[in-house]
Amino acid sequence: MPEPLLKVESLHAGYGEVRVLWGVDIDIEAGEIACIVGSNGAGKTTLLRALSGLVAVSSGKLLFDGVELAGLPADQILARGIAHVPEGRRLFRGMSVRDNLLLGAYLRSDKVEIHRDLDYVFSIFPILKERQHQDATTLSGGEQQMCAVARGIMSRPRLLMIDELSLGLAPRMVERLGEALIEVNKIGLAILIVEQDVMTAFELARRGFVIETGVVRMRGNTQMLAKDPMIRQAYLGL
Repeated sequence: MPEPLLKVESLHAGYGEVRVLWGVDIDIEAGEIACIVGSNGAGKTTLLRALSGLVAVSSGKLLFDGVELAGLPADQILARGIAHVPEGRRLFRGMSVRDNLLLGAYLRSDKVEIHRDLDYVFSIFPILKERQHQDATTLSGGEQQMCAVARGIMSRPRLLMIDELSLGLAPRMVERLGEALIEVNKIGLAILIVEQDVMTAFELARRGFVIETGVVRMRGNTQMLAKDPMIRQAYLGL
């Protein structure tokens, strides 16, 4: 079998003296949609921040396409192909939708391809094209999430990580975002979704990882995980 695109082994990370992740092991294959689920405070966001260089890794391996990335600054990790859509969207106030999207490509110099990618994200999210000159922070919550995801795509990553895709959004908007991600995945972009809404994550992803108190407790095919009695009781209320 080919090596995974992302391979994380025995990853320990946290904030100062506070350890949050305790030997996390995950792997993401090229071109797949995977998810990380767990309750609030389980370490999901810290894991994404560690993978994108926003939180220091104290020990462990973070291999991306066979190259060790642990210890690299965030801009170098982004340049190597890992884009992070943070929880809460983090769009820039006072800047248009178009300018927020172009900021996603700030490390790129291929201007012709950047504009092709801008046309591509506008085709995936037509509402962003309609509102491209509007202040991005005045969009609805769902439209802001579209803009944040599209900004991540503009870096032309090989792995797009999305923290809390569905947070605060109406079910129909979550469905539309999911449809867009499935469409984007068809071009070969690997996607890693972090979610508290386990059913949303399992519907989108092929494989899943369940994290509790900074440790991956379960992993596997999402259809099988959804049938597991522990997961059904703890996360689905069944």
